Amino acid sequence: MVVLGRVLHESPSQTAGPYVHIGCTPNYIGLKGIYGGHDLGENLVGEDTPGQRISISGCIFDGIRTPIRDGIVEVWQADHLGLFNSPVEKRGKSAKGFVGWARRATDPSTGEFSFLTVKSGATPFTDGNMQAPFISFWIAARGINLGLHTRMYFPDEIEANQRDPVLSRLEHSGRISTLLAREVSENEYRFDIHLQGERETVFFDV
Repeated sequence: MVVLGRVLHESPSQTAGPYVHIGCTPNYIGLKGIYGGHDLGENLVGEDTPGQRISISGCIFDGIRTPIRDGIVEVWQADHLGLFNSPVEKRGKSAKGFVGWARRATDPSTGEFSFLTVKSGATPFTDGNMQAPFISFWIAARGINLGLHTRMYFPDEIEANQRDPVLSRLEHSGRISTLLAREVSENEYRFDIHLQGERETVFFDV
């Protein structure tokens, strides 16, 4: 493109990263002072929020099991009583200091992400049955044209997972394991997300 005798070069084409970090996690990448000095979605819970405190960590892997180092991960969940921090939540107000939404950039060296939160409670499904405790994940990265949605379920909620109306609808029950976190130690869970390959995570069209 030529403007008043100057040649302007086209910027690189990107589906998401790395430019997505400028708008979503600017302080994380060194653009200080935006959003009051703290990126939106830094904390899921407050210091006084009740519930079982847990940590969740993981990586996003591509089809050849290489960690995605420039991705964005967002999570949304209910509190320990199964109440969402949402204006459309009709069953009551969520717990004190509970935000229920957070955003992280994957580590540029390791691809790791991590969240500190409380374990979510069971929530009602559209048919009135109760869903097992879960946390919703949304993933964006270069090469992904539309953000990917998935869920993380807890491995210690065996009976609730067996009754869960979403898990029971999966056509290939063998893939349920891709939605189960791994309990690393007490109150510490690992949830790796695989975009392709034999261990490809189940993603939802929502």
